[in-house]
Amino acid sequence: MKHILLTMSALIALGACATTGQTGGGQAAAASKAGASAAAEGKVVRINQDPFPSTYKPYPSVTTLIRGATILDGKGGQIENGEILMQGGKIVAVGQTVDAPADALVIDGRGKWVTPGVIDAHSHMGDYPAPEVQAHADGNEITGPVTSEVWAEHGVWPQDPQFTRALAAGVTTVQILPGSANLFGGRSVTLKLVPARTMQGMKFPGAPYGLKMACGENPKRVYGGKGRMPGSRMGNIALDRQTWAKAQEYKRKWDAYYEKVEKGEKADAPSRDLQLETLAGVLSGDILVHNHCYRADEMANVIDMSKEFGYKVTAFHHAVEGYKIADLLAKENICAAMWADWWGFKMEGYDGIKENIPFMHAAGGCAIVHSDDPNGVQRLNQEAAKALGAGRRVGINISEAEAWQWLSLNPAKALGIADKTGSLESGKMADVVLWNGDPFSAYSRAEKVWIDGALLFDANNPKMRPVSDFELGQPGEGDAK
Repeated sequence: MKHILLTMSALIALGACATTGQTGGGQAAAASKAGASAAAEGKVVRINQDPFPSTYKPYPSVTTLIRGATILDGKGGQIENGEILMQGGKIVAVGQTVDAPADALVIDGRGKWVTPGVIDAHSHMGDYPAPEVQAHADGNEITGPVTSEVWAEHGVWPQDPQFTRALAAGVTTVQILPGSANLFGGRSVTLKLVPARTMQGMKFPGAPYGLKMACGENPKRVYGGKGRMPGSRMGNIALDRQTWAKAQEYKRKWDAYYEKVEKGEKADAPSRDLQLETLAGVLSGDILVHNHCYRADEMANVIDMSKEFGYKVTAFHHAVEGYKIADLLAKENICAAMWADWWGFKMEGYDGIKENIPFMHAAGGCAIVHSDDPNGVQRLNQEAAKALGAGRRVGINISEAEAWQWLSLNPAKALGIADKTGSLESGKMADVVLWNGDPFSAYSRAEKVWIDGALLFDANNPKMRPVSDFELGQPGEGDAK
């Protein structure tokens, strides 16, 4: 039966690799200004901001027109009996009717719905792959409260069977984060859910890195239990501030070094520190902060701390009490990645409400539905539906078209990729899902999933269900129920 399956290795053979580098601003930008003579002599120390570059290349695609579907454009708009044209890996046109080449593959979308691909802003797939065994536990470096030097991508196992299950649920992009045991957990990475032999082959080209931080119970429990700091919420903030102060000093040294080089003056480069290098990237605005935080008061404390040290929180994750400060988060332009109804499993999660997401939306905030779970990622459309229903029951009337922003455009904003994906707009990546019914219905499922215009999953075609090499010959091989 293996010959009829679209295996990972077979998919890889469809296209060659291409390297897409990303150069950060900040230190790298300053280095680029170094004096020509010093550079010619090889005396300028330049830090490679992208030492593990993306080798992702879109799979082959064909020009495709979906006709007669209900389209949610991801920006809050809805088109009945609409059309969408994908060509060359991009979205070319979306509307009531669009012009398409005569040789375009036409898909009948009558009775079906089209949306942007789902983006999960909080996942640990790959770092905590299936099967769940200790040998696969690579998501938390629980050896110290500050581990900003570790990168989630270095623990990602591309053959994780959870990736293809998420793809079958309409998920096209995920952010893989380190866990929340540490105050500074390390760098995150954004991946496209394409079969690949390496992490680099999945890596979203041009996506900025993130820094995972955590406040509240987890760090103080993990390290207080070992008799070391932090053992309290006071200790959390104190150690955070102490670390940011060190990062500021580190950045000042490198800035001073590059300033001298630019002037043609003799300068000795500071010693490199991978832990502080990540934090300096945050201070330069190149790395986005994703902060695990439940309680409203702690989120407010973190916001003040970010202003003290001159960085910005891009998103609070979980934000179970986000509804209490929805106006503050909206004012500060901070996204909140939340569950629909998870609460009560620990004290800081006790005061959760089912209306959290719609309250955040109603306040003008950037509301996101996230999973933080390999099963939940397979039903994110249903999680959004639960939140939508909870809001409507208390009089917050949000349309389905608006609510889809929680699953695509808003997480794209939080990941710094909204200019490339997250909505159905001309010129953006053709990350598209065709649902066999209303995606807010528990009875609907993803029928077809395209990433960069390439059809990578088709519920009606067993040959179009990617299977990792690890799964071949095992029970449940390719299962996508």
